[in-house]
Amino acid sequence: MSISRMRAPSAWICLVVLCASLVFFLLEPLPLQSLRNGLFDQFQRWQPRVYQDVPVKIIDLDEESLRRLGQWPWPRTQVAELVDKLRQAGVAVVVFDVLFAEADRTSPSRMLRNSSLPPAIASQLAGLPDHDLQLAASFARQPLVLGFAAEHSSSRKGLPLARFGLIISGEPPVPYLPAFQNAIRPLPVLERAASGIGALTFQPGADGVVRRVPTFVVMGQELRPSLMAEALRVYQQANQYRIHSSSAGVERIDIGQLRVPTTSTGELWVYFSHTQPARTMPAWQVLEGQGGASLKGSIALIGTSAQGLQDLRFSPLGGIIPGVEIHAQALEQVLSGDYLLRPAWAVVAEAASILFAGLLLLVLVFRTRVLISAALALGLMAGLNALAWYLFVSQQLLLDLFVPSLCLALIYGVASIVRHMATEREQRWMRAAFSRYVSPNLVSHLVANPGQLTLGGKRQVCSFVFTDLAGFTEMMERQAPEAVVSLLNDYLEQVISIAFKHEGTLDRIVGDAVAIMFSAPLPQVDHQARALACALEIHRFATAYVAELSAKGTTFGQTRIGVHSGEVVVGNFGGSTLFDYRALGDPVNTTARLESLNQYIGTSVCVSEAIRGQCADIPMRPIGLVRLVGKTAAVKVFEPLETMQATLGTRLDAPYEAAYRLMVNEDGAALTAFEQLHSQRPQDDLVAFHLQRLRSGERGEQFVMTRK
Repeated sequence: MSISRMRAPSAWICLVVLCASLVFFLLEPLPLQSLRNGLFDQFQRWQPRVYQDVPVKIIDLDEESLRRLGQWPWPRTQVAELVDKLRQAGVAVVVFDVLFAEADRTSPSRMLRNSSLPPAIASQLAGLPDHDLQLAASFARQPLVLGFAAEHSSSRKGLPLARFGLIISGEPPVPYLPAFQNAIRPLPVLERAASGIGALTFQPGADGVVRRVPTFVVMGQELRPSLMAEALRVYQQANQYRIHSSSAGVERIDIGQLRVPTTSTGELWVYFSHTQPARTMPAWQVLEGQGGASLKGSIALIGTSAQGLQDLRFSPLGGIIPGVEIHAQALEQVLSGDYLLRPAWAVVAEAASILFAGLLLLVLVFRTRVLISAALALGLMAGLNALAWYLFVSQQLLLDLFVPSLCLALIYGVASIVRHMATEREQRWMRAAFSRYVSPNLVSHLVANPGQLTLGGKRQVCSFVFTDLAGFTEMMERQAPEAVVSLLNDYLEQVISIAFKHEGTLDRIVGDAVAIMFSAPLPQVDHQARALACALEIHRFATAYVAELSAKGTTFGQTRIGVHSGEVVVGNFGGSTLFDYRALGDPVNTTARLESLNQYIGTSVCVSEAIRGQCADIPMRPIGLVRLVGKTAAVKVFEPLETMQATLGTRLDAPYEAAYRLMVNEDGAALTAFEQLHSQRPQDDLVAFHLQRLRSGERGEQFVMTRK
């Protein structure tokens, strides 16, 4: 199977996740709605509406008013007095966020029902006016709006009176508006005296927070305005509403001269400001005749902030506010023209951001390096959220690009996993392709000794050569896999040929890394010398191969080599269906650490003292006494001078040896010696490494390898 065919399922998986994210977003499940509402709430907390002194006042039946004047409900005569005081103060319209669904229990007509009253008292009560009639008379003298409670019960109690005309422009809005079956209405005598009547009902979110108020509700098949809408109509002395709607739902409500943009369900997004003392006046102050100038020409909403009357609501700004304040804030923003807008195209734009940004992310994941794609993905998601915030600040648009960014994070995560799995499949394919390479000496040995094809191992001293390519992962991401495989095939073929030339056994190939073993399966008396000779020839080949490719404009990584010797367990490991002939033991791990040490100190070949002791004729210079990663005992390590031939121009390195002895003896002159040596050959990375150690305060030849 080709690599391109292996990648095809990965692309389809990512596209399926993208489509699933898009469908999930468009279905708008409750968790998604909660996230969206939370985002819009946070926008308002960061930038609430600036309060403007528009003619909207709350007459608060607060705790102090109840303490001074008695618990609610007050006698209707007292309510009538409150209305009369507001009329005298010059309010334009009085709006009750209070439901008068029952007769006044303190009215004389109600007391006459008590048959135990003395005849004289009953006669006196019969001559007194009814309190509800007195309140109705007060209502008739003042433009006033009452509220009714919309409910879903099936019992029929009649529809609230309609004091308005209605013009519908476009599609019938009934299917889109909030629907209710019944209404709890004010007393008929009060309802007839009022200038208008509107729905008190809010529809909070699943979390109990009120974010929108309706402009109209459906009662059966008839439309009735909300308390806010009726207050605006009566305030303007208008006679009718105009509802603009289309196949997508309600678009706008015209109330007199006001144009109120709404959601598709005919609701107004409330843009909240913080609670303002100037907005509210306690009812007891009105009854005492205070605040006349501030009330003149205003819409006076009568409601309560008292906890016991249970008209408190959760606010998007956090905390609890009276229900009457929500009506007041909605009226304020309509009169000031300060709207929050969530147009019908918002969902389309949000879904489009998932689609197009998701496709862009997939291209980034599969076409760019990991860090670059991650940075671009984070930047893309941050940019979307910054755009949403900018549109809120500058245009007061409610655009949800946070949930799409979460969808994009999911898409990116899945695509990254899929890419990782595809890369692993490619690596497994390469390992399988190179499994055809079997050491000739191992084949000959097994043919001659078939009885050794059993699981198990034996102890023996072996030598090891580990090689690895620097920057192979970046090369895989930077170039087409086919080109990399071709180069890697040529490279590994030469490395393995060199190993076989020196009668080494191929232990394993892991991607670009090769492990070669000597003195197994057949003992080799000179296995240390063979291992070192093999390593040096691989170094010569790898250096020439990199130079050859570089001349052609192709980048190929440098080869790092570690050489070590020690006692291991060698044999067949695996299961009944697979034999894996290899060595296990600490020397194997040490060889791998020596190969990694090259990257740490800037060398190409690292040789342990166990090899150096058996190859005294090969010129080397000491690297140091190194405590490798994961090891407790230090290892004496050397660098063959052949690898430095181009730098030194000689087979010996006397200046380095002299500086090294000073360092071993912890002589203070070592720093000066290495500084002088570094100035003479700045390209010598080992000299630079020791100089950096000495400058940082380290002494002696021992150091710790801190990373693999």
